[in-house]
Amino acid sequence: MSKAKKSEFRPDEFVVYPAHGVGQIVSIEEQEIAGISLELFVISFEKDKMTLRVPTHKATEVGMRSLSSPDVVTKAMTTLKGKAKVKKAMWSRRAQEYEQKINSGDLIAIAEVVRDLHRADDQREQSYSERQLYEAALERLTREIAAVSGGDEDAAQRQVDEVLVSRAA
Repeated sequence: MSKAKKSEFRPDEFVVYPAHGVGQIVSIEEQEIAGISLELFVISFEKDKMTLRVPTHKATEVGMRSLSSPDVVTKAMTTLKGKAKVKKAMWSRRAQEYEQKINSGDLIAIAEVVRDLHRADDQREQSYSERQLYEAALERLTREIAAVSGGDEDAAQRQVDEVLVSRAA
């Protein structure tokens, strides 16, 4: 296990925490937990009104990463344009796979979930659990695209919608 370098993440920087999506490092603080002094990243997830404290030496181990590069965002948009790949497995198995992809923090995997679960207006209605997974994946995708481009989430949402609608046409 490699120790995270102090310079790897800085305060005010946006990072991706796999299970929660895009957050901003508010500060790095020392805290004593069970008699052990730990250095922690304090990450704020504004939209979820949540603060997360991650030990600096565990950050990379838990999958925390910097925002994707614009190249990765472009690849994710290309992934959205592709044809939906829906396996014939039982829904519970597919739902589990989608959940894992969403929580992996990998932007391309999240784009695959959005692509596979997207429904055009003329297609059948989504089940509640399908819609929940779709919305979770879509939110993670648009938040990261917005953070990478420095724009707002609404613009990122429109950008993703345009790609999905053009694919369906």
